[in-house]
Amino acid sequence: MLTVKKVSPHATLINDRFHVQQLMSEAVDQLRIRLRWQVLEEENKALREHRAGCKAAKSRAEREALGQWEPCRMANGETMPQVMARSRHVILKHKSKWNGQQKKRAEVLFERFPKLKEAYGLSMRLTELFNKKSTPAQARLNLARWYNEVETFGENEFARVLETFENHNKTIINYFEERLTNASAESFNAKIKAFRAQFRGVGDIKFFMFRLATQYA
Repeated sequence: MLTVKKVSPHATLINDRFHVQQLMSEAVDQLRIRLRWQVLEEENKALREHRAGCKAAKSRAEREALGQWEPCRMANGETMPQVMARSRHVILKHKSKWNGQQKKRAEVLFERFPKLKEAYGLSMRLTELFNKKSTPAQARLNLARWYNEVETFGENEFARVLETFENHNKTIINYFEERLTNASAESFNAKIKAFRAQFRGVGDIKFFMFRLATQYA
């Protein structure tokens, strides 16, 4: 999660922005999951009540009047549990990248759960703050205001995000000095894993390092 600026005695530790953003995205998704369980419980309750009504019906006519139970369909044609299950990719990316179906799904989702819409907005706002070319001083002020908004939002899923900013505020702000990340290291690590997978493990470490050096020299 940390990047080091310059290999020297005066090296600066930097919290990688993508890890910080991932924490926020995970918090939003955890909120979605909690709300999804609420929706499932509501649907199960409606089904139980329908079955109880059918069981209590005193005549065939009353049972036929109740009919078969059908889940409520939203404006986009999906049931609410389907909307909740399929909206994971909606809330994890910017709205500019939504396709037509995802836009309709987001409309239904955010109309039903304004809190989730607010959480999504806070997550996108954090990404915008990292993308914005600010000085460390400006970034500190902007992130402080954003932090206050998250704190006021008050959902338990975001406690870890707040704790991260409290404990690592300085190293998070350090990113804005030269806007360094460990993306290149992560990319190279992925290449090493893929290279290792080709040989189904490593038997001879020295030979593996030789092959690796030859491949990516």
